[in-house]
Amino acid sequence: MLRKLLLPLVMLAAASCANPPTPDAPAALAAAPQAVAAPAAPKPLQISEASFSCIRDLKPVRGFYVGNLLGDIDATLAAANAPNGAKYPPGSVVQLVPGEAMVKHHPGYNAATNDWEFFELDAQPTGTKIRVRGATDVVNQFGGNCLTCHAQAEAKWDMICEQGHGCAPIPVTPVMARAIQNTDPRCPKIELPADQQAALRQLMAFRGAAQPQAQ
Repeated sequence: MLRKLLLPLVMLAAASCANPPTPDAPAALAAAPQAVAAPAAPKPLQISEASFSCIRDLKPVRGFYVGNLLGDIDATLAAANAPNGAKYPPGSVVQLVPGEAMVKHHPGYNAATNDWEFFELDAQPTGTKIRVRGATDVVNQFGGNCLTCHAQAEAKWDMICEQGHGCAPIPVTPVMARAIQNTDPRCPKIELPADQQAALRQLMAFRGAAQPQAQ
């Protein structure tokens, strides 16, 4: 009799061991993390002669002018006015005189120049002609290599030369620079004060002396 009572219990226990209860399955499996696509590389700057016009249409910063071909002028001004220096954003244009310019490319353009491209320009009343452009081999009107001069600036100034930045002095005084800026032939004509007129005469004499003598 006892054996008949125990047999069902043993079978029930065996069935429980063969099919143990399982915890409730989660409502949904955690979603697998999705791969994040790498940001697309920015398009190279498109710089042409039309990119340069009256220097006084740019924003004045102390003795030079700045702009931004990508429209980010606020970031360029912030870098130009940073008291301890800053890296200029892509698209930045820096000009001291109408005949020369620096333009900042996107990272990767040229490590040797901090991604700056140098331009030697011919400013005429009808527009601008690019005489020479490039990274390491552009020579200015005084015969100096642009990179060689700008590379002397302390790293924090991002190759921008001003007094106290570490660059060798140039033969253009602040008054000369203002006179050259104010006589940009692409700009509306303005009357020069006497000191700027005298500075232009001095500059013309210096250029004449620097020209190789005819044989």
